[in-house]
Amino acid sequence: MKLQSALKLIQAKPMYIYDPAILWRDYTYAAATDLMSDALAMICTNCNRTILLTGLANAQSLRTAEMLDITTIIYVRNKRLSDDNLELAIEMEMNVFTTPLPMFEAIGILYREGFKTATRHDDSSL
Repeated sequence: MKLQSALKLIQAKPMYIYDPAILWRDYTYAAATDLMSDALAMICTNCNRTILLTGLANAQSLRTAEMLDITTIIYVRNKRLSDDNLELAIEMEMNVFTTPLPMFEAIGILYREGFKTATRHDDSSL
């Protein structure tokens, strides 16, 4: 699904878009967690096609996404980055958005529309 369509579905608004072309990129995977250790342990599948949803609006979420080569983060529950962390996102060339929806609802909508869970293992045989 194109990022632009996914953002519309979950009512997400940009805080900063490094690369406007990202809006027309196809994404297949979504990961939702506030525990960045879980993100590091679980997310591996096609990180360049993965969106990270989190309520952890700080440098830790930005640095975790960077380590995973994820460039698109959506903060849930209207969370916003502080000015300092927004500057960090800009320096890191991240695309960051915010949605008013709670994480459960946002990830549920994306799942319903065909997003897959970003996992370390290929679950296609299950």
